Formats: sequence, structure tokens, C-alpha cells
Amino acid sequence: MKTGRTGAVAAIAGAAVAVSTLTAPAAQAADTGITVSRIVVNGGKSIIVGTSDEKAPPVTFRITLPSGHSTANPSAYDAEPFLYHGTTAVKGADSGGLYMGGYTCYETSARVADCEGELYIDPRYDLDSNNDATTWSIGIAAKLWKTNGQLGTAEYTTASGGVKVKRWAKATVNASPEPVTKGKTITVTGSLTRADWVKHTYTGYAGKTADLQFRKKDSSVYSTVKTATSSSTGALKATVTASVDGYWRWTFGGSTTSGTATAAGDFVDVR
Repeated sequence: MKTGRTGAVAAIAGAAVAVSTLTAPAAQAADTGITVSRIVVNGGKSIIVGTSDEKAPPVTFRITLPSGHSTANPSAYDAEPFLYHGTTAVKGADSGGLYMGGYTCYETSARVADCEGELYIDPRYDLDSNNDATTWSIGIAAKLWKTNGQLGTAEYTTASGGVKVKRWAKATVNASPEPVTKGKTITVTGSLTRADWVKHTYTGYAGKTADLQFRKKDSSVYSTVKTATSSSTGALKATVTASVDGYWRWTFGGSTTSGTATAAGDFVDVR
């Protein structure tokens, strides 16, 4: 068994999140002869990141060593995926990318090891632009070490495929008046916001369609009643007629750069 990039990695906080498929074909490190294949990041889903919570999306991959090297000597090799985007060069420097926080490899044959671990993402330091909400490419860092512990050869290359990193979105709701007379008007307001990785806070998400949903008091199923478009500040508003007791909420289906969001239901007593 081999362990790489040791160190504490924070557990994923909050709900699991939305990202594009990532099952990349093999990436060949020409100078080392190491092949990294079967790469899957976050179960093939988008990585949704807020403003402060650290994320540790799971990663699995396979390492195949070149002839003459053996998984029985785990200190002689190292290989791991990382993510980068835009014009970031694949030069192996631990900057401008998203890197493994830790991983463990299990030898399955003389030259093959299957590995599992986690990326480490701290939005306060690793994401400094809202343009980071995009599809990230996959890089491979591979190294062979000499018997004296010195670095022998190293190669930084790429694999095909990509992973979407998105901004966390939030929705709120307030239905009033409470209680309300049957047949009277209920005004349902709320807001749609998303993580701003420059300001490190949540800011209004303008011009997006959100669904106003309702479920009866004794039901577990929400149904869409109306839709509304968020204002320039992310505000949401709709009016409905009071009929029966129940819960109101706003829900947002996400976008190419932001995750989904659903407010907790706000109960209205109809008398």
C-alpha cells in the first residue's frame, strides 16, 4: 500500500453538488513511462464551492509503472492527477491549480496500483476569481525517485476530459401574512444569491428563473405554482391566493456556472 501527499484534508461540508462527467483516458508521462488512467473526480459530478467551506472531492485513478519498476517499492514512484484551467501552464508548480490533499494506492499487480484520495479546495486561497467557475482540465504529475531518495525523472502532462467547478447558490423565502384568511392574497418573497470568490461573500444572482413551489400541510410533494425572474439584486417575488395550509419555497435549477438552490419551506396557516 502506498500513501501520497499526506496531511489533513477537511471533509466536504454541506450537500453534495452538481459537475460534468470525468472518466478520462490514459495520460502518458513520456519521461517517466508512468501511465495514469481510469481517472474519476467527484463521482463524475460538478464540484460546487462556497465562500469559506473547504472541499475534498473524491478522486480515483490507476497507476501503471514502466518495465523495470515495481509497486513493491512504493517509495520509488509517485503519480497523481490535478486540475487546472485557462492559460495555466502544466509545469508542476503547486499554484494556479487544484491538487490532491492525500491519496492511498493499493498494489494490484507487479506494476499496477489502484488509488483513491481527495482533492483539497479552500475557496479563500484556491479560487480568487469568479472566472474560476468553469470547466477545469486534468493534469498529471508523475515522478520516479532514485534509490538515494533524490528525484530521478519528472513529467507533467495532461489527460482528456474536464471537471466543472461551480459557485454555490442559495435561495431564501418568506411568505406573508401569517396566518392568512382563505381567499386572500399571499405575497411570497425571497432571494437568490451565489458565492462571490472575489468578495468572499454571497451576492445577488440577477436575471435567473426560479420556481415558486407549494406543498400541502399533510403532503410530502412540492408542485410548481409560478415562476419568477430574480431582480438585479437577486430578489424574488410572487403573489398567490390562499387556499389551504401548507409550505412555500423557491427553487433554482442551477446554471453553467452555479449550483442548484432550494429554500426551506415557509409554512402559512390559512384560516
